[in-house]
Amino acid sequence: MNRKLISALFSAGLVAVSASTYAQVPTTPNPDPTAVQAGTYAIEPAHTRVLFGISHLGISTYYGEFNGTSGTLNLDPKAPSASRIEVSVPVGSIYTPSDKLNNELKSADWLDAGKYPTMTFYSTKVTPTGPRTADVTGNLTLHGVTKPVVLKATFNAAGPIPMAKSYAAGFEVSGQIKRSDFGVKAYLPLIGDDVDLTISAAFEHK
Repeated sequence: MNRKLISALFSAGLVAVSASTYAQVPTTPNPDPTAVQAGTYAIEPAHTRVLFGISHLGISTYYGEFNGTSGTLNLDPKAPSASRIEVSVPVGSIYTPSDKLNNELKSADWLDAGKYPTMTFYSTKVTPTGPRTADVTGNLTLHGVTKPVVLKATFNAAGPIPMAKSYAAGFEVSGQIKRSDFGVKAYLPLIGDDVDLTISAAFEHK
């Protein structure tokens, strides 16, 4: 048989097998929260973003983010109120488009990342507010100060991740804090006191 023909048939066969195998893996995430696998999940940092927004002179909203987030989620879809979450964010990972501002925000005038390297959140109560939403009450520690906060969580979907051969669940979380409550008072009131937080979180099943 012609060598080129053999090669073409072999390649076609590999493509067919690969397509067949891939087709057997459900790739569409399921938005039904009752179908989520119960158990312990770990934050997948590469696909999790912690964003913040703050008023700049009342003229615009300035945005930035933190990276390297870690944490766990104990999820029970049959009893959502029994679910628990803890999150840890390295303060020194703060990022904005300005290197000068990044260094300023890490300094003692602002977050003092050298003295207080970690921001943490531990949930104390989960209150379902809808089929896919809940209020998550917990303790936020920032700048050496711990305060109760309420974050609003929305379940996105869950399902297998073919590339990583893992199972993941995703949530969007939002809330607002006053930085002065945590002892961060630089440039008040020119720079806003209210800080909007948005967390797009991906959790992998352990």
